[in-house]
Amino acid sequence: MISIRHLFGHVDSLQPEEVKAFMAEHEAGTYTFLDVRQPGEYEKGHIPGAELIPLPELEGRTGELRRDQPLFVY
Repeated sequence: MISIRHLFGHVDSLQPEEVKAFMAEHEAGTYTFLDVRQPGEYEKGHIPGAELIPLPELEGRTGELRRDQPLFVY
């Protein structure tokens, strides 16, 4: 299994309420939601605007992610 800490360094865990508060205080496009589930799971429902990179592909696709803004991985 891929370690998120290995790929991104420091990682904080947030509760859903904390994420909702962050979203309310920040403009869309100033942060990224990364959905690491499988495409079928993503299609059944996801956070609007979330980017899909399935976990098995993540290590090879980290270059697609912005490093200059907060990144929420779920």
